[in-house]
Amino acid sequence: MRKITWPALLALLLAFGLVLAACTSGGATTESPAATDEPAVDEPAVDEPAVDEPATDEPAAEQPVAEGDRKIATFIWTQEFDTLSPLYTAMWFTTTTYQLWNVWAWHFDENSNPIPVLVTEIPSEENGGISEDGRTLTFNLRDDLIWSDGTPLTSADFVFTYEMTVDPANTVGTTYPYDQIETIEAPDPQTVVVTFTEPFAPWLAWMWRYILPEHVLRPVFDEAGSLDDAEWNFAPTVGIGPYRFEEWESGSFARFVRNENWHGERPIIDEIFFRFVPDDASQVAALQNGEGDLGTFIAYSDVPALENAGIDIVTQPSGYNEGWYFILGDEQIPGHPALQDVRVRQAIAMALDREGLNQDLLLGLTKVPKTLWDSLPAYVSPDIEPFAYDPDAANALLDEAGWVDTNGDGVRDKDGVELVLVHGTTTREVRQDSQAVAQQQLAEVGIQLDIQSFDSSIFFEDYANSGPPYTGELDIAQWSDAPAFPDPDHYYWLCDQIPTDEAPAGGNFSRICDEELDALFRQQLSQTNVADRQQTFHQITQIMHDQVYWLGMWEDPDVWAVGPRLLNARFSGVTPLFSIAEWDISE
Repeated sequence: MRKITWPALLALLLAFGLVLAACTSGGATTESPAATDEPAVDEPAVDEPAVDEPATDEPAAEQPVAEGDRKIATFIWTQEFDTLSPLYTAMWFTTTTYQLWNVWAWHFDENSNPIPVLVTEIPSEENGGISEDGRTLTFNLRDDLIWSDGTPLTSADFVFTYEMTVDPANTVGTTYPYDQIETIEAPDPQTVVVTFTEPFAPWLAWMWRYILPEHVLRPVFDEAGSLDDAEWNFAPTVGIGPYRFEEWESGSFARFVRNENWHGERPIIDEIFFRFVPDDASQVAALQNGEGDLGTFIAYSDVPALENAGIDIVTQPSGYNEGWYFILGDEQIPGHPALQDVRVRQAIAMALDREGLNQDLLLGLTKVPKTLWDSLPAYVSPDIEPFAYDPDAANALLDEAGWVDTNGDGVRDKDGVELVLVHGTTTREVRQDSQAVAQQQLAEVGIQLDIQSFDSSIFFEDYANSGPPYTGELDIAQWSDAPAFPDPDHYYWLCDQIPTDEAPAGGNFSRICDEELDALFRQQLSQTNVADRQQTFHQITQIMHDQVYWLGMWEDPDVWAVGPRLLNARFSGVTPLFSIAEWDISE
């Protein structure tokens, strides 16, 4: 399979935006890039150069047992699910499974074109699905939709999904974008009518990414008053997709088997077996030994060895970029005083040799993104001048900001506060390696970087569950994320997305409330004209860059390792496993 080149991708992005603009005639527009991951989405990735480590010694994970002529595909996952409920997670390794058992209303193919799954067609002004004022969307559902237990799926499930997402009794990660809805109606079993308070341009990228089974979860909610502790969250035995959930053994594996009640194409593979491994070395070993058919988050440094073992490497643009999020804090959770000064943030950007890091850790196969939106070039300001590696300029800025080393200990200080910043990320080796490099380079300009790493199941928890980026224990957080690929919308930066004890749902863990930025992000939501929205994002990306609210480290497309037994595999950067029913296994 070939890798999409940047010129081809750019052409694709612009073409996709024009097609949607034509479809909506002033309605919503989505161009190619996003995340997902997600997301926050977690991350599709590409990193991990640390290949010299041998696989850890541990008991062999349980293997799928073939029964007769049953076809079983084994996917190697380096991160275990945190939960399977879409209300409570944005982890990429979890949300990617939704194409198996809890499908979106529409998926996106490898070219980021939307494909109806639960709806009969994508709403547009031409087909009557988008109102003249752009506020009301009508979704017509297929009449043959059946949950995996045989119960019909109807518009009532869509209304229930909305209700459970916005109900404050459920401590969900975020209520966005459903909190933008004014009314939702189900005039008949196959029709859902959604009216937004204002035209909502990114609806195609955000709406109906999951559907909840009302007949299963309504009784739970009515009895417990919340879905927070629903058994379904970890054992969703009823779903809607080509496969259904069968089993999840924590720390070892999960199984999804063919759903015989699926309305679409009958899957060729009988079972998808997810094997959870602790690190990249274990994944590489499993793929090389033929114990796995699919892997992801492949380090570039592992590619030659995998290709020599007959593994096909597939790269799929997905809008993701690895970066640093500066956590400024607020009155509730104060941040480090140094980070409140943009000059300090700019000095950090100049003190890091990010190009060198890409060369050394990622073999020069990636480059530094200047914005979170680099994979959507039409939305990036052409006036941005990337921060170059310049320690002298960094020192000058820090001096100007009043952070100097008054006690001779090698660390700058101001008003009795040391310039010691806590940097946190996950246990992925390339991230830990990059932490070590950054620690050394920042020390050279008088900044002490204390580094921490967390298991992903802990690191990506939300505010309600004390995720490290939310609690104030970190000053800088690093991971890979994307806008609402294939749309540029990114809700993290809205002021009302800052979570509190009273309103814990919200993705603004940085606690940045920039009134100018907030106004621009809100403005683009209702801009259904592509050119107008591009201009707004030019302002957004310029501010984000100049203020250094996010600092790009490396581009991070999805990288998949496909074993020789796995046939017909195609991947999307939006809904990665969109074509899973077509996949086959050769014996």
